[in-house]
Amino acid sequence: MMAFVSRACVLLVACLVLLAAPRGAWAQDAFAEAAAGLAGSFDDKIAAIDKLAALGDPRAVPLLQALSDGNLLVHEGDNKLAIERDKTAYDAVTNQKLGPSDAGYDTARVNNRVRGVLRGALGRLQLASPDRAQRLAAAIDVFKTRSIDNLPIIQGALARESDPEIRAQLQVSLGATQLLSDKPEDRLAGVKALAGSSDPDVRAMLVQERQSPNVDPKVAAALDAAMGAMDSRLAMLNLVQTVFQGLSLGSVLLLAAMGLAITFGVMGVINMAHGEMVMLGAYTTFVTQQVFRAWLPAASEYSLLVSIPAAFVVTGFLGILLERCLIRFLYGRPLETLLMTWGLSMILQQVVRSLFGPTNREVASPSWMTGAVPLGDAVTITLNRVWIIVFGLLVLAIIVLVTRATTFGLHMRAVTQNRKIASTMGIRTAMVDAFTFGLGSGIAGMAGVALSQIDNVSPNLGQSYIIDSFMVVVFGGVGNLWGTLVGAFLLGIVNKFLEPYSGAVLGKIFVLVAIIIFIQRRPRGLFALRGRAVET
Repeated sequence: MMAFVSRACVLLVACLVLLAAPRGAWAQDAFAEAAAGLAGSFDDKIAAIDKLAALGDPRAVPLLQALSDGNLLVHEGDNKLAIERDKTAYDAVTNQKLGPSDAGYDTARVNNRVRGVLRGALGRLQLASPDRAQRLAAAIDVFKTRSIDNLPIIQGALARESDPEIRAQLQVSLGATQLLSDKPEDRLAGVKALAGSSDPDVRAMLVQERQSPNVDPKVAAALDAAMGAMDSRLAMLNLVQTVFQGLSLGSVLLLAAMGLAITFGVMGVINMAHGEMVMLGAYTTFVTQQVFRAWLPAASEYSLLVSIPAAFVVTGFLGILLERCLIRFLYGRPLETLLMTWGLSMILQQVVRSLFGPTNREVASPSWMTGAVPLGDAVTITLNRVWIIVFGLLVLAIIVLVTRATTFGLHMRAVTQNRKIASTMGIRTAMVDAFTFGLGSGIAGMAGVALSQIDNVSPNLGQSYIIDSFMVVVFGGVGNLWGTLVGAFLLGIVNKFLEPYSGAVLGKIFVLVAIIIFIQRRPRGLFALRGRAVET
C-alpha cells in the first residue's frame, strides 16, 4: 500500500512539473507562432494580428506598432521577423540584437485592409496601457475601427478609467460600437450615448444608421431626436467659432487701424506709408529674435516681449523724422500728401528688400502662444489669436489713457479742436504734430509685432492691411478710437459671416459696397468727432 502511495505521489509531482514547465513555453510558442504570421500574405497578417490581440501579450504592442510605422522587417532567407531601431535589427520576439537592418531584410508590407485591422488591434491592446496618451489614442482608434468584438473590451476599459477626457471618448466609442449590435436595446443605448456628442463624425455615423433600410422604429425615432439635438448644438458651436474668427480678424484690423486713426483722423494726413510702418514693426521683431538667438539663446522665449517697445521706438522715431522732414510741408494739400507717402511706401519696401531679401522671414512664436484650446468637439481656439485680441485691447486702453490723462493728450486734443487758440495758449503745435505722427507710427509698429505671429513677414506685409485700415477708420468715425474699436470688430465679424456664402474676396467687396452706402448717409462715420484741417 505504501509503495502504491509513493508511486502515486511521484506521478502527481511529475505531472505538476510537466504542466508547470511547458506553460511559459506554450505561451512563448503561442506568441511566436502568432507573430510568425506577420511575415506571410495580407490574409496571414490579418489572422496574425487578430491572434496577437486575443493573446493580450504586452509584447504585441511594440510589434504591431512597428508594423504600423513601417519598422517591421522580414529576413529574406528564413522569414524571421525583426524590428528596426536606429538602423539596427532586433528580434521581434526576444528583442535580441541581430545586426544591421540592411543585412538581408525587407520591410513587411501592409495594405489598407491590414491597416484597418491593425488600428483596431492596437486600440484594444493600448486601452490598458499605463500611459495616458496611449489610452486616449486607443479610445479614438476603437471608435474609428468599430467592431462588435471590442464591446466587452471597451466596457472593461470604461469601468477602470478615471481620466475625464478618456472616459468621454470611451463613452462615444462604446455608443458607436453598440450601434453594430443586433439587439434593439443595445442600439438604443448606443444612440443615447452618442446624442450628447458634438463631433461631426458622430453625426455622419448617425445619419448612416438612420438611412439603413431595416432600422427599428424606436431606434429611428431616437436617431432623429439625437440628430436634431446635435444639429442645434453644432449650429451654436459654429456660431461661436465664427464670432471668434471675426473677433480675431477684428483685432488684427484694430491694431493696423489704430495708428491710422491718429495720423489720418486727428491730423488729416492720408498716410499711404502706414502699412510700411506695420511691416517695419514685423521686421524689428525678426531682428530682435535673431539677436536673442545669437547672444541670449536661453532668453529667446522673451524676445517677443522685447520686440514690442523696440518696434514702437523704431517706427515712432521714423514717423517723427518723416513728419519733420517731409509731411509738415504738405499740410492742407491732401493729394500731394497722398502721392508723397505712396512714393515713400515704395522706397521703404525696396530698402527692406535690399536689406533682408524678397523672401519671407520666419518669426517663431513663444511656447505660451502656441497650441489651441478645444471648446467641445467642433470648436478650437488658437492661443496666438487669443493673445492678439488681448494685446489689441490692451494697446487701445493705453492709447485712450495717454490721450485722456496726460499733458500730451490734452495738447493733442486742443490742437485738434482749434489750432490757433491752442497756439495762443502756448502749446507748441509743431511739436504736437510731430509727436502725434510718431505715436501713430509707433502703434503701427506694435501692430507689426502682433502680425508677425500670424502672417508672413515680407516686404509686402503692410499692403495687405492698408485698405482695410482706412475702411475701419472711415466707418468707425475719423479720429475716434472707440469708433475704430467698434468698426474693426464689426467688420471682422461681418466678413467671417459672409465668407462661407460668398468667399473671402466677394465678402470684402460686399463689405466695401455696404460701407460706401453707409457713408452716403453718415459721412462722419458711426461716431463723429470734431476735427481740423491742418493749416500750412
